[in-house]
This record gives sequence, C-alpha cells and structure tokens, in this order.
Amino acid sequence: MLLDVTLSLLEGFGTTLELFLLTLLFAMPLGLVISFGSMSRFAPLRWLVQTVVWVVRGSPLLLQVLIIFYGPGLLFGLPLLPRFWAALLAFVINYACYFSEIYRGGIQSVSRGQYEAGQVLGMTKGQIFFKVVLLQVIKRIIPPMGNEWITLVKDTALVRVISVYEIIWMGESYIKKGLIWPLFYTMVFYLLFNGLLTIFFGWLEKKLDYFK
Repeated sequence: MLLDVTLSLLEGFGTTLELFLLTLLFAMPLGLVISFGSMSRFAPLRWLVQTVVWVVRGSPLLLQVLIIFYGPGLLFGLPLLPRFWAALLAFVINYACYFSEIYRGGIQSVSRGQYEAGQVLGMTKGQIFFKVVLLQVIKRIIPPMGNEWITLVKDTALVRVISVYEIIWMGESYIKKGLIWPLFYTMVFYLLFNGLLTIFFGWLEKKLDYFK
C-alpha cells in the first residue's frame, strides 16, 4: 500500500514540480520587464503598469486561476484553455507581478552615487546596470525571492480547483477509500522540497557575501 501511494503521489508531485519550474522560467524575466515599466519616466506607462500590478497582487491567485480558465469561454464564447496551461498562465502573471516589486525594490536600493560613478568612468547605462548594479541587486533580493519560491511551491495546490491533478489532489483521492494518511504524507514531499530550496538560498547568500 505504501509503495502504491508513494508512486501515486510522485505522479502528482511531477505536475506540481512542472508548474513550479515553468512558472519561474517565464515569471522571473517577465517580472524584470514589468519592474522597468513600473519605474518608467513615461508617466502613462508607469501608471498603467503599477495599476496592473496593484490589481494582480491585491486579488487572490485562486480567483485569477478561475477567471483565466472559465473567463474566455463565458465572456467571449472562446474554447477553454487546457487546464494545466490556464493554471500556468495565471501563475506566471501573478508571480511576475510579485517578482517585479522585488526587483524594483532591489534596483532602487542601490545608491545613486554608484550610477554616477559609472557615468564618470564613461560606462553606458547598460554597462552600469549589468556590471555594477545587477549583482548587488541579486544579493539584496535573495531573501524575499526565496520566500516567494517557497510560497509558489505551496500555491501550486490551488490548481486542483480546476482539476489539475497535482499532489494534494492525489492525496485527497484516497479519502474516498477510507484513508486519510496519504493526505498527510503529501506534507513530506512539500517539506523536503522546501527544505532543499532553503538550503539552496542559504548557500547562494553565502556565495554573495562579498557584496555588502
């Protein structure tokens, strides 16, 4: 029985892991682009981006998953997106907005004097950002970014609301058979995975300790 449950949960965890990795793959670079928009000197663009970020961060991710999955069909008569891809789209948009605020805070925390020093040395804006600012930003955003990654792992459980068969759904399916321990067993997978992420971010912080 334990082996059967473990294999079933591993199948569900595969979906959880796929959603986690794909969300990071698309949301992290998109978040950086959004952060530039929220800091733009062009006021209409800045207000638009900040409003979108406010709406996305201010509403539940669960609601966004439901709207993206059911919305196109109910509002415009369009075919529904595949369940997994609808969930992924919602997660990417949501986490890109959260990441954008982390990026923005990190970029704005670098003193203006370092930008000016780079200009004095004849560096372009791109060179200043990538050679002077970026590594300092990475150092400063590691703790909040680590928290978001761990939150993302747990948030993947929300996709069961549109019947994406992730690990919690697999564990809950055993309740119909009169077994509840597989549901508690899913916690082991979350704890191990988040433990690995915690170790990884701790190691990364130490590697960047020379940026004070």
